[in-house]
Amino acid sequence: MRELEEKIREYGTVLPGNVLKVDAFLNHQVDPELMLHIGQEFAKRFADEGITKVWTVESSGIAPAVMTGLAMKIPVIFARKHKSLTLNHDMYVADVYSYTKKTTNRISISKKYVSPSDKVLLIDDFLANGQAVEGMLEIADQAGVEVAGAGIVIEKSFQPGAKEIKDRGIRLESLARIKSLENNSIEFMTD
Repeated sequence: MRELEEKIREYGTVLPGNVLKVDAFLNHQVDPELMLHIGQEFAKRFADEGITKVWTVESSGIAPAVMTGLAMKIPVIFARKHKSLTLNHDMYVADVYSYTKKTTNRISISKKYVSPSDKVLLIDDFLANGQAVEGMLEIADQAGVEVAGAGIVIEKSFQPGAKEIKDRGIRLESLARIKSLENNSIEFMTD
């Protein structure tokens, strides 16, 4: 997705440890027009899959997931990272390690909003080691729902997450695929 790659080139900053900072448009300040286009692109790519719900993990995946749900005209569920006073039982849960924050979070989705007849699309802002997607896949397994695929805004193709998800037989659609962040330079995959 050329528009996304241009935003990454213009506003992305490479930090130590292969971290790409894109807080100018994705995960702190949000560019709603770009998010709308991202949602429309995911909706187009997964149009024929019979998807009934979009899932993501809070918080940076919410904006692209909501726009995908809007484009597909289906509900969006975000897995919570923290316990809530109003969501405290009948939950599907999984532990997810955050590469960027170096912490493990327990994510949860209420059983109330999940049906075994659901076919879900997983959306996330970044794919590095695949932990957020793996956590959502674990919850999908617990719930007995079918996963149509995973839509990723920015994939770091040089890290193992994409390969691991594909090796599980999950369809993966990434809108920007980064080949390298070496020498503080962002290099995109060309294929």
